[in-house]
Amino acid sequence: PAVGGIAADRLRSIVERVERLEEERKGLAGDIKDIFTEAKSAGFNVKVLRQIIRLRKQDPAHVEEEETLLDIYRRAIGM
Repeated sequence: PAVGGIAADRLRSIVERVERLEEERKGLAGDIKDIFTEAKSAGFNVKVLRQIIRLRKQDPAHVEEEETLLDIYRRAIGM
């Protein structure tokens, strides 16, 4: 049935799909948190692990450029 020109069944379907995906995302976030807890108890630095994961998502050339600039800036201030 259409309500005000909107197909109610289609709208309901879209809303329910988004709700299901949001629930899945919550579950996945919990799983990821558990993995980081496991890593921490194994002696790994979680902050560094998160940085590694972030870097792996980036283009290697971009990562290399950032690391080069970081090195230049460190040397410029005597680090």
